[in-house]
Amino acid sequence: MTGFWLTQEQEAIGESVARLCARFDADYWRRTDETGEFPEAFVAAMVEAGWLGAAMPIELGGSGLGLTEAAVMMQAVAQSGAGFSGASALHLNIFGPMPIVKFGSDEQKRRHIPRLIAGEDKMCIGITEPDAGLDTTSLTTKATRTNDGYVLQGRKTWTTSAQRANKMLIIARTTPRDQVTKSTQGLSLFYIDFDRTKIEAKPIPKMGRRAVESNQVFIDNLEIPADSLIGEEGRGFYYLLEGLNPERVLFGAEAVGLGRAALARAATYAKERIVFGRPIGQNQGVAHPLAKAWVELEAANLMAFKAAALHDAGRDCGAEANAAKYLGGEAGFNACEAAVLAHGGMGYAKEFDVERYFREAMIARIAPISREMVLNYIAERVLGLPKSY
Repeated sequence: MTGFWLTQEQEAIGESVARLCARFDADYWRRTDETGEFPEAFVAAMVEAGWLGAAMPIELGGSGLGLTEAAVMMQAVAQSGAGFSGASALHLNIFGPMPIVKFGSDEQKRRHIPRLIAGEDKMCIGITEPDAGLDTTSLTTKATRTNDGYVLQGRKTWTTSAQRANKMLIIARTTPRDQVTKSTQGLSLFYIDFDRTKIEAKPIPKMGRRAVESNQVFIDNLEIPADSLIGEEGRGFYYLLEGLNPERVLFGAEAVGLGRAALARAATYAKERIVFGRPIGQNQGVAHPLAKAWVELEAANLMAFKAAALHDAGRDCGAEANAAKYLGGEAGFNACEAAVLAHGGMGYAKEFDVERYFREAMIARIAPISREMVLNYIAERVLGLPKSY
């Protein structure tokens, strides 16, 4: 990114992804939303084009691109009309394996990363638990050491794509909380086979993004080898922190893309829909909310790409990444709401798609962190106010 605009190479990435996404029209995404069928054909096309390894190192078969390029790519997916149904089908593979890349052994990297890039392995991530949402240090899933490795026992929730995964990156407590000096210690990260004889995954019925399921996961005395451990035992929480900023930037950029898709639909409808002998877009009551949505989306987009540029330059971007997630989630939601209202009664109809965008827009307001926790971070880390939780 140069100044306030993308480089030619970055613009080319967005255009290339948009061309590929154009092969999957509104009917395709409407169908996956209605049936809950995973968008296998779309993911296969992205794998074939090499996009799944965009941020992975070149020596492991990836493209070695930065967070900025990944954000361009994922925003183009959402903006194509795929929304979070398309973005979430890919999201985990973009930066999800990064703890393995950064902290795994050379053998682990060579064995696992190329298979993920090629789509031969499908990964899910187990972090959140029913009684430990944002408070990761309170998780109760445990890994007990044995002579040959560990035994895993516990529960995870909101685990995306566990129905189709054959691998799982999971955090578990290896040292009881009362035996460590800090609650962030004693948590370890493992990359394991998703053994369905010992792991049960139950889909959670939800309001949107039905095609990419979320699950309750139950793990019953799963034996895993010692080489499933990523990095050092007890350092898993700190390894996860490395991926938080990129994830928040991607969510912000994707939410902007979704908002733009909704806004484009609304602007087209407002120009074509004639009421009282004139297009409804000629009325300021319709036009102004859409114009306001554009302003908010562009501001959120600038923050997302500022955060990405800081990350790629190796500079601290915690405040900007959190702000990008917050602003993107709010702007995307507002744009989708404005799009539904601009359509009037037809905004409630599935054939115009904006109702699906509106449902999916809630995701970026809730995940991967709540709006309130973002504001807590800014208050404490930027403004220097006392910690409130």
